[in-house]
Amino acid sequence: MLLPHCHVVHELLSLLRSRERRVARAPLDSGALQARDDAAYTLCVLMGERSMAAAVEAAERYLVRCRRAMLPAVGVAPDRAR
Repeated sequence: MLLPHCHVVHELLSLLRSRERRVARAPLDSGALQARDDAAYTLCVLMGERSMAAAVEAAERYLVRCRRAMLPAVGVAPDRAR
């Protein structure tokens, strides 16, 4: 199974949140709505989900795993690292 790069997921989630804020400021702006929907669709495809809420949740969980994988066990003896 191919997994997306953590940076791509982070950037797309940030973009979606930015576009959601734009829609909140201008709910009748069709350009803002389309831009938000485009970002949501891309995140859904990337995360393999069918709804924006599920895709956001999956992306957040994925980013937690990415951060854990990138953080070394600091101050822990090698035989005690998990």
